[in-house]
Amino acid sequence: MEHIWSPWRYRYIAGADSKPGCVLCSVRDAGADRENLIVYRGKLNFIILNLYPYTGGHLMIAPFEHKGSLADVDESATTEMMALAKRAQIALDAEYHPDGFNIGMNLGRSAGAGIADHLHLHVVPRWTGDANFVSVIGETRVLPEDLPVTYDKLRRRFQE
Repeated sequence: MEHIWSPWRYRYIAGADSKPGCVLCSVRDAGADRENLIVYRGKLNFIILNLYPYTGGHLMIAPFEHKGSLADVDESATTEMMALAKRAQIALDAEYHPDGFNIGMNLGRSAGAGIADHLHLHVVPRWTGDANFVSVIGETRVLPEDLPVTYDKLRRRFQE
């Protein structure tokens, strides 16, 4: 049997990364964008790499304002969020050439939101066959690139 190690994932599964307060607000305010994987800051939203990605290049777009419901977020912020989703798709297309995308939100814990109190939009590049036996049966994802490498590539795309 072959073993694929992903120790970074264990922190998430075990809840070791759980800290009081909102993780998105914490990284938003930290001022260390590279260390916190914030790829881009707009006027009302920021784009961040998902620390526990479904696939390589998995981004999240979150408003600066801490709101858990789409209905509670100002229209100008949701308008910018969609514009940034378009930019994210363009950047990911140019850098990784995926076969498709999943773009969406999970609103509330029962809907699958890992960060339920701070709205965010997922932009997930997809490739044919990326949900293979390893991820479906073994519940393990194999990512071909380290997050800092992905950060550098996408940060450059958002500066263009």
